[in-house]
Amino acid sequence: MTIMMPASDQAVLVRRDAIVAALRKIVPGEGVIDSAAEMLPYESDGLMAYRQPPMVVVLPDTTEQVSRVLKYCFEQGIKVVPRGSGTSLSGGALPLADAVLLGLGKFKRIREIDFHNRVVVTEPGVTNLAISQAVAHAGFYYAPDPSSQIACSIGGNVAENSGGVHCLKYGMTTNNVLGCEIVLMSGEVIKVGGKAPETSGYDVMGIITGSEGLLGVITEVTVRILQKPETARALMVGFAQVEAAGQCVAEIIGAGIIPGGMEMMDKPAIHAAEAFVHAGYPLDVEALLIIELDGPGVEVDELIRRVEAIALRCGSTTLQVSTSEAERNLFWAGRKAAFPAVGRISPDYLCMDGTIPRGALPEALARIRRLSEKYGLRVANVFHAGDGNLHPLILYDANQPGEMERAEAFGADILRACVELGGVLTGEHGVGIEKRDLMGEMFSEIDLNQQQRLKCAFDAQGLLNPGKVFPTLHRCAELGRVHVHGGKLAFPDLPRF
Repeated sequence: MTIMMPASDQAVLVRRDAIVAALRKIVPGEGVIDSAAEMLPYESDGLMAYRQPPMVVVLPDTTEQVSRVLKYCFEQGIKVVPRGSGTSLSGGALPLADAVLLGLGKFKRIREIDFHNRVVVTEPGVTNLAISQAVAHAGFYYAPDPSSQIACSIGGNVAENSGGVHCLKYGMTTNNVLGCEIVLMSGEVIKVGGKAPETSGYDVMGIITGSEGLLGVITEVTVRILQKPETARALMVGFAQVEAAGQCVAEIIGAGIIPGGMEMMDKPAIHAAEAFVHAGYPLDVEALLIIELDGPGVEVDELIRRVEAIALRCGSTTLQVSTSEAERNLFWAGRKAAFPAVGRISPDYLCMDGTIPRGALPEALARIRRLSEKYGLRVANVFHAGDGNLHPLILYDANQPGEMERAEAFGADILRACVELGGVLTGEHGVGIEKRDLMGEMFSEIDLNQQQRLKCAFDAQGLLNPGKVFPTLHRCAELGRVHVHGGKLAFPDLPRF
């Protein structure tokens, strides 16, 4: 492992047997896994370049059990790493050798479907796609749709503020979650939000969404569901130059058209996806846009006409419009299978995740090309082009000495370029450990300290998911200390509590 993690607490490790025994009393039966062989599936998440076996795995199936596990660990000073389905691509669920890995995989029940209020109340282990499937018979669906939606869990989506191909128009997880039940590190259970679209007080939902397991453990989620649009059609547009495709994206948005989804792939990704899915992608183009337009039929027809004109003006060489629902789904099947498809053409790859202003897309692509030449590594680009979320896939072979280190350096330079171009370090995968040491590229020390003060309000001992997000950890007492200068307190006449 090339990324440093917090040193193990030996005082905790020597008590491992007693800790396991105590956890078995809280979660009986098969709810505690402590053998090395049985814990192997939990040693990494979707960022498989980094691995670390946990001290013990606990799989509760009720909020009460989660509360008791956290309360015990809080009182004993034991670290806890929450885990959903383990599909995180930033190392957010990477275990620690001296920590309890708290898996929410047994929370698989949808508790309520309320069509009148257009919400679903679900447990966090329910997969993203399962929510849409549960309401499809009534013509509804859940809008955020990560490529991993068949496997990723809704609790993990909230923790990472996951996106997807249709988030351009309908928003990311934060725009579609209305409420959560959260267990704090102390074992206390709080509820924020609910079925109502508006709540009073501080926006705690906004804080929890995207908090990467550092503030609490989510045990229930209330999500917004939408009616399926009357019509949805997809265009598949090819370009002889990647920059031309980027320009087309900018012009479509600039024309006031907001597609349901707008995705982009470059030539290596196109060829990999076509060989895997056989979606009918053109193989003689350098870039491919998949643009979905939805709404009333008359509106969709007009938008297709306008998008076709923009694409031709930008130099498109091929253009195909879906004529059936099956064909529309086939267009998307190749894009959604792009990540596993690229796995067939390279022994290993790093999937990066950065976001830029849409207008900077041509420059970002040019920089990635130059970096590919600098590091001598191939890259396949898959983008949520409409909202500027880039997913360059850096291809390497971990068995070749030095290639993984070059891939990491390549990825770090891509993310630095995103920030330089006015963007951010992550669009949807989170910071985790992958981007942790790059946070200083985007935030000042004052910024990071203020973020850690917020964590202290939820987890004063720093026991929840330590080693993630923050490049330098501070004790909460250090962040809240009173500054003394020249032996004197500032404003000495004020009462101190």
